[in-house]
Parts: sequence; C-alpha cells; structure tokens
Amino acid sequence: MKELTKRILSGIMFVLILITCIQYKLVCIGLFYVFGLVCLTEFNRLIKQKSSISYLIFTVIYALFAFGESLLGSGEVVNQLSQIFHVLGIFVNLFLIRDLFSARELPNLISNQFINTTFYISSGFVFLILIAFNFGDYNPQIILGIFMLIWTNDSFAYIVGKNFGKQKLFSSISPKKTVEGFLGGVFFAALGSYFIAYIAPSLSFTNWLIISVLVSVCGTLGDLVESKYKRQASVKDSGKIMPGHGGMLDRLDSAIFAAPFIYLFLRILNYVS
Repeated sequence: MKELTKRILSGIMFVLILITCIQYKLVCIGLFYVFGLVCLTEFNRLIKQKSSISYLIFTVIYALFAFGESLLGSGEVVNQLSQIFHVLGIFVNLFLIRDLFSARELPNLISNQFINTTFYISSGFVFLILIAFNFGDYNPQIILGIFMLIWTNDSFAYIVGKNFGKQKLFSSISPKKTVEGFLGGVFFAALGSYFIAYIAPSLSFTNWLIISVLVSVCGTLGDLVESKYKRQASVKDSGKIMPGHGGMLDRLDSAIFAAPFIYLFLRILNYVS
C-alpha cells in the first residue's frame, strides 16, 4: 500500500508539472530539455556509455530546432534540416523495431551508441517541440492531447491486462504485457480521442483518432524497445527519479518513440490540406 501511495503521488506530481509547464512556450522548451538530459543520463547508464558527447549533441540539435529560426535567420533552412533529421530518426526507430523480433542484443557498439542516443532519445524531444510548432505558432493543446492519449493508453492497457490478460504480447521482453491489455489500451485511447478533439480543436476528431492509434502502437513499441535495453542491462527500471515509477525514461519512453511518427502524420496533413 505504501508503494502504491508513492506511485500515485509521484504520478500526480509529474502530470501537474507537465500540464502546467506546457502552457508556456519557453517553460515547456526548458522542461523538455531537462527531461531529455535526465533520459540521456539513464539511457547512457543502460548502455554503459560514459562519454559526454551525447549531451553536447542533444544540446546543439535541441537548440537548433527549438530556436532555429532566430539562430539561423531562416525558417526554410530549419525546415529542410528537420526533414533530414526526421528521415534519419524514423529510420533508426524502424531498425529498433526490427531488433525486437530478433534474439540478438540491441546495438551497443560505440558508433551505434551515438546513433541511438541522437536518433532514438534526443530526436524524441526534438519532435515533441516540433509537434507543438506544427501550425506555426506554439500550440500547447497538441502536446497536452498527445500526453493525455498516452496516459489513457497506458492506464487502460494495465487495467485490462491485469484483469483480463491471458495471451502474452512479447513474453521474451516484457512478460507482463498481454494482447488483451494492448487492445484495451488502443480501444480506450481511441475513445478518449473523441473528448480530446474538444480540448484541442486545432485537429479534427478523425485526426485525433488516427493519432490515438499511432500513440498506442508506437508507444507500446517504444516501451518494448526500452524494456529490451533494460533486460540487456539486467535492471528493472532506468532510474529512481520518480518513486514508484522508476526513471524518467520509464515515464517518457512511449512519448519519445511515438513523436517522430506523429510528426510525420502532421506533416502529411499539412501537405494534403
């Protein structure tokens, strides 16, 4: 009971901090930067990476895309760079998904370490910021809606899986995840998208419905990728920063893995609309 209380309180604190901070552009940019540094620290610990180069790379690319137009004096240059970065980020994520279905370990060679810290961890936070600026001006409603879908999916995947789960989803990596829990998360996230369309009307219900599926599928894959890294490192959690929840990466693995795919969908919307 004591552990459950700690989990609930730290979860509520995290949600309140996130909801409050994303209302303000500069505060949100600063918050995600801090989250990114914490997640990088936890990930570097998992892959036994001691170099500080990954922090420098993250700081440079994050500043470039968060303040690129002011730094470079050209929004077009930033847009072109984001397209290149986007393709590379999705390409690396697809390789990580492929490796879920392989018995081999996820890449831990020094060259791959920097690729993964840049295009798996760092890119997730970059694309969360780019999603917020998708319509030109900063739009906190989109970020809030995405996180609400993630929380809905995670919560109901756990509830449905705990009470009705029988068929294991990926027993070799995450024994507690079930097919029933996954489908329950998808269903309730899709249901939640109807209400989020009223909270964030800059996107239609149909668009939020598609995003809910992307969040559920890609978020689950992101959780599995992190679980495989933790299994390789023989640890239960990525860190201890959140009592009852583990590390920051444990809380944000779904969001940072899903972000490039959600951003891809939003870019497609921009081109066809």
